[in-house]
Amino acid sequence: MHILVTNDDGPPSGQSSPYVHSLVSTLQSSGHTVSVVLPHTQRSWIGKAHLVGKSVRPTYFRPSPLVTQNGRLSNSGTVSSRPLPEDSLDEEWILVDSTPASCIQIGLYHYFQSRGPIDLVVSGPNYGRNSTAVFSLSSGTIGGAMEAAVCGVKSIALSFAFFDRNHDPEIITNASLLSVKLIEHLYKTWDKDTHLYSVNVPLVENVLGRKILYTNMLQNAWRSGSCFQLIEVPEEEDQGPEEVEDAMRKAEQKLGRKEQGNLEGSGTGSGYETPTGAGHVRYTHKHFKWAPRFKDVYQSVEESEEGNDGWAVAQGFTSVTPLRANFMHAPGEFKGEIKLEQ
Repeated sequence: MHILVTNDDGPPSGQSSPYVHSLVSTLQSSGHTVSVVLPHTQRSWIGKAHLVGKSVRPTYFRPSPLVTQNGRLSNSGTVSSRPLPEDSLDEEWILVDSTPASCIQIGLYHYFQSRGPIDLVVSGPNYGRNSTAVFSLSSGTIGGAMEAAVCGVKSIALSFAFFDRNHDPEIITNASLLSVKLIEHLYKTWDKDTHLYSVNVPLVENVLGRKILYTNMLQNAWRSGSCFQLIEVPEEEDQGPEEVEDAMRKAEQKLGRKEQGNLEGSGTGSGYETPTGAGHVRYTHKHFKWAPRFKDVYQSVEESEEGNDGWAVAQGFTSVTPLRANFMHAPGEFKGEIKLEQ
C-alpha cells in the first residue's frame, strides 16, 4: 500500500512525539510505501481545523536511523528549508506550519504523485489516548483522519495510550507491530459504511497477546466545570504548546497509574457580574489558563458499562471504533474480538 502518515504531535521528539518514527519504520519494513507530512510543531487539541488566511510554508525533515539509545528509541533528524534533489534516495519527510487537517490536504493533492495513488491515511500514533467523546472531539489526530475521510480516502486515527511515561523500546516496538497488523487487517476488511476507524493501542507488556475489540465511543462530558482556570495577571509570556501539552500529560499520567493499578489487581462561575441596568452587563477583566480536569474522563470510564473505547483501554485492550465522518458511530454490528492472522 501507499500510506500517507500525519500526526498532531509534530516531528519526532522524545518530549512530544516519541512514536511516529517507530510506526513509519515498521510500515516500511512490512513492505509499504510511506509518505509523511507532519505539522512542524505540536498541534494537539486542534481538531479538524485549518488556519484560515495563513500561507503554509513547508520545511523538510530527514530522520536519522531508528536506534535504541540510553534505553529509549532515538527520535533525531535534521530540518532543512530546501528539499533534497529529485534523484536523492535519502528519506525525507515534509513539515508544514499548519494543522493535521492541512497536512492531509497538502499530502493528498500536492506531493507524492510519482509514488502512485495514496491508498490509506494513518493519522498518529498520538502521544496518549483518544478514547471517549471528550478527547476525540478535540483531537488533532482524529481531525486529520476526518479530513482524509471527507476527501474520500480511507483513514485510521491511531493513538498509543500510556499508563506511565516509560518509553520502553520493546513496548513501543510491539505497539507498532500490532498497529501495522491491525492497519492491514482493517484495510483488507474495510466496512462499506465506515469512513474511518479510531484505534487506541495500550502501551503495556504483551500487547501483541491482548485482545483487540470493536467498541463504540463513550459519550461523556466535562462535569467539573470549566476547562479554564482563573489566574492572576500573567507576569511572563504564555507557555508554548509543547510545554502545556507536557504538563497535561504529566497530570494524565497520575490518573493513568491508578488505571494501571486496576489492571494489576467545580466551575469558576459565569464570568460576569450582576447587570447594572436594563440590557447592560458589566464584565470584569480576567485572565484564564487552559487546565482541563482529566479526572472527569477517568470517572466516566469507571462508571460506564463494558463495550466502549474508554473501558477497553482501561482493561489493557486495543479498541477499534468505526466512525462516520460526521462524529457519529458507524452503523452495523461491531462486536467481539478481532483475530489477526499469525
